[in-house]
Amino acid sequence: MTVRVLILYYSKHGSVARLADKIAIGVQQAGAEVMVRSVAPLDPSEQPRHQVLDIQDLPHCDALIVGSPVRFGVMAAPLKAFWDQTSEAWIRGSLIGKAAGVFTSSGSMHGGNESTLLGMMLPMLHHGMLLCGLPYSEPELNNTNQGGTPYGPSHVSGLSGDKAFSRDEQQLCLALGQRIARVTQQLKTGAQR
Repeated sequence: MTVRVLILYYSKHGSVARLADKIAIGVQQAGAEVMVRSVAPLDPSEQPRHQVLDIQDLPHCDALIVGSPVRFGVMAAPLKAFWDQTSEAWIRGSLIGKAAGVFTSSGSMHGGNESTLLGMMLPMLHHGMLLCGLPYSEPELNNTNQGGTPYGPSHVSGLSGDKAFSRDEQQLCLALGQRIARVTQQLKTGAQR
């Protein structure tokens, strides 16, 4: 059974976009269809790497994975602005019961990755989504000395944004994509019985 996973993100300097691409590979490895989209930037001079999501397309996903850079310990304003426009989907219950996950990137190890991941979960909970993190059966959670949390993949990009993804960070991205795809397949199969 084919399911569609939407990966939606905001990225100013590219790290979050690269995380989105890696998570997309994990989704595909698990046999699901993936659609990677950006939210609209607040600065019109910014050029997103992926097409900006039409908010009317949001309800048509079977699962949603959302990413943002850390901004003072919370999600970036463009992603928050996107959520503020989802009242119609909330009223209709369009996202209720769908699998969801989050990912982020910060400049430093203690730059607010975990608080940002947790904060990004709040709108999803209000929409009635089913949150999926990363279980400690993923060995990279114990091995990582850069990014990676049980709440979702993360990357520590360095203050100039030039730090490469570690093997552990990459593997955790793949693992989240695979997990969300498989959970979504199970949810859809169960709903058809």
